[in-house]
Amino acid sequence: MRRRILTTLLLLPTLLCAQINTERVMTIARNALYFEDYVLSIQYFNQVISARPYLYEPYFYRALAKFYLEDFRGAELDCNEAIRRNPFVVGAYQIRGLSRIQQADYQGAISDYQTAIKYAPENLTLWHNLALCHIQNEDYTEACNDLDSISRISPRYMQAYLMRGEVEMRRKDTLAALQNFEHAIEISPYEAGGWSARAMVRIWQSDYAGAESDLDQAIRLSVQNAGHYINRALARFYQSNLRGAMSDYDIALDIDPNNFIGHYNRGLLRAQVGDDNRAIEDFDFVLQIEPDNMMAIFNRGVLRAQTGDLQGAINDYSRVIEQYPNFIAGLYQRADAYKQLGDKRAAARDENRITQIQLDRLNNRNLNANVADNDTGDEDTADDAQTADERTRKKSDKNVENYRKIVIADDDESTQRYTSSYRGRVQDRNVVIKLEPMYVISYYEKYSEVKRSVHFHHFIDELNRSGLFPSMLRITNAESPLSEEQVNTHFALIDQHSLDIANDEQSVVKRFMRGLDFYLVQDFDSSIDDFTECTLIDDTFFPAYFMRALVKCKQLEYRKAEASMSNENSHTPTAPGAPTTPTTRKKEEVTAIDYDIVISDLDHVISLAPDFVYAYYNRGNVASLLKDYRAALADYDRAIELNPMFAEAYFNRGLTNIFLGNNKQGVSDLSKAGELGIVEAYNVIKRFTDRNE
Repeated sequence: MRRRILTTLLLLPTLLCAQINTERVMTIARNALYFEDYVLSIQYFNQVISARPYLYEPYFYRALAKFYLEDFRGAELDCNEAIRRNPFVVGAYQIRGLSRIQQADYQGAISDYQTAIKYAPENLTLWHNLALCHIQNEDYTEACNDLDSISRISPRYMQAYLMRGEVEMRRKDTLAALQNFEHAIEISPYEAGGWSARAMVRIWQSDYAGAESDLDQAIRLSVQNAGHYINRALARFYQSNLRGAMSDYDIALDIDPNNFIGHYNRGLLRAQVGDDNRAIEDFDFVLQIEPDNMMAIFNRGVLRAQTGDLQGAINDYSRVIEQYPNFIAGLYQRADAYKQLGDKRAAARDENRITQIQLDRLNNRNLNANVADNDTGDEDTADDAQTADERTRKKSDKNVENYRKIVIADDDESTQRYTSSYRGRVQDRNVVIKLEPMYVISYYEKYSEVKRSVHFHHFIDELNRSGLFPSMLRITNAESPLSEEQVNTHFALIDQHSLDIANDEQSVVKRFMRGLDFYLVQDFDSSIDDFTECTLIDDTFFPAYFMRALVKCKQLEYRKAEASMSNENSHTPTAPGAPTTPTTRKKEEVTAIDYDIVISDLDHVISLAPDFVYAYYNRGNVASLLKDYRAALADYDRAIELNPMFAEAYFNRGLTNIFLGNNKQGVSDLSKAGELGIVEAYNVIKRFTDRNE
C-alpha cells in the first residue's frame, strides 16, 4: 500500500512558482517522503508553507506524511487546506478519504471518492476504496454498482470479484459468492486471496475436505499468513483431525504469537487430548489479552482441578459465578472441588443452589443473570449431539454456557479476503517479488527480529576506530528513517562540518561526513557534491565513490518513478474547468546511459578495494535493474565467493536465476537465503515450486 500510494501521489509534478531555494527545499522534502523519512519531510514542508502559504502542494504532501505517521486528523486538516487552494487535485481527495476511513467517517470518505472519480473516472484505486466504504456502510447495492464500474474499466481486476463475493456472503447468497471467488481464482491462480475466500465458503457449506484443499493452496502461495493456518485448523477440526488442527495452531502462533483465536482453540484441543498443563498455558495467555474472559477463566479452572490445583480452580470458578450466579456448570464444578478439599459445607451450598435453579427453571421463572445480553439459542453442549455449527461460536459470543465451543472469527472478520488499501495486516499480503535493496554506509539501521550476519569491512572499521565520526558507521541495506531529534542533530552537524571544512578544505573525512549528513537529510545534490570533492582530494578514498554511486542511483530511481507516473497521468482526462497544470507534461525518461556513472563509480570501488563485497552486490543490483542478468549473476557469484554467508546475495541471485528461467538453481539459492534469515524467500519458493509442478 505504502509504495503504491507514494508512486501514484508523491510523484505528481510540482506547480511551485517560488524562488529557486523554495523549489529546492520542496524537492528535498519530496525525496524524504518518497524514501519514507516522514518526520524529516514534514520539517521541510513546514519551511515551504511558511515561505509560500498560498501553495497547495506542501499541504498535500505534508498530509501524506502525517497519514503514514497515523496522524489521521492532521492529515485530513492538511488536505482541507490543499483542496481550498486547488479543488482539482485528485490525490488530496484520495488521502482525505483514507484519513476519514481511519476515523470511521465512511460517509465523508464516500463523498471524497465520488468527487475524485469525477476528475479521474478510470482510477481503479478510487473505485476500489469507494466500494469498500459502501460495504462498510452496508449499502450493498451501491457497492455492486461500484464493482460493475471496476469490471468495465478492468475486467481482470481480481479484487473486484473478491469484494463482490463478500457482498454476496453478507447477503447470505453462498452460491453467488462461490461463483465470484472461483472467477477470482481463474483470473489470478497465484494469489492466495481467492483460494482462502473459497475455502471459507466451503466451510460454511460443510465441504471441509474441499476447504482444507483450498487452504493448502493458499498456504503454498502465502506461507507466512497466520490466518490461513487458523482457518485450516477449523476445517481439520470439523473432520475430527485434532492433531492436525493443533499442528496448524502451532504454526499460526509461531507466525502471530498474539493470536487470540489460536491460543483459545489450541487450549481447548489440548484439553481434549489430555495435554492439560500446556492447555493451561494457552488460557493463561488468553487471559493476558482479555483478563475478564469468563469462558477462558472457567476452562482454566477445570484444567486446574484436573491437575490437582483445587484452590486455583475454586478461585477461577468463583470469578465466573460472581458474574453469572446461575451458571450450573460452574456451581457443579466448584462443589466437586470443595468436596475434594473436604469442605462439605461449601459444597452443600453450591449443590443446594443448583437444585433451586433447576426448580425455578421448571417453574418457568425468568432467570437472565446466567447469560450475556447477546445470548441466543440452544444451550445443549453434549459433544455427541452437536452438529458442526453447534461445536463453534463466534468470537463476539459471550454466552458462558458455550465455554467448550471452538471460537471462529466474526462475519466481518472472516469474509474480508480482498486486498484493502486501508485495512489489514502486512503479513496478510502476498510478498512482492523484488530484489533485496542496495547497501549503504550509514549511522542507522532498522531493527530486525531475525538476526542476520553483521556486515564488516576492515577499512570502515578503521574509520570507526579513528574516533572522528559522531557515531559508528554501519554497512546496511535496511536503512532506518530519522527521528525529529536525529534530523536536528544532522542539520547541526552540517553547520559544524561546514565550519571545519572552511578551516581545512583538504580534509576528506570532514567532506565525507558532511556528504553523509546531507544524504541522511535527503539533500542528494549537496551530498553528491561533497562526495565528488572527496574523490578530488583523495582519489583512493573508495567510500566516497561507493556512496556517490548509491545516491545517484536513488536519484535515478526517483526520476524514473516520476517520469513513469507523469506519462501515465498524461492520458488522464482533465476535469472541466480545471486549471492547466504541468501534470500532463511528459517527463524525461531514464535510460541505461544514465546509470553509466553509477557503474563507473562501483567499478572504481572494486579496483581500489577488491574485497569490498558490497560493491559487487550493488553493481549486481544495477545490472539486474538494467535487465543485464548475466552480468548480475557474475557480480552475485563474486559477492558470495567473498562472503559465503551473504544472505541478500543468495536471495538476489536466486531471483535473477528465476528471471532467466533457471528455476532449480534459483530455488536452491532462495533456500539458502531463507536459511540465513530472509524469511520472504520461503514464500517465493512456494510460488515458483508450485508453478513448475
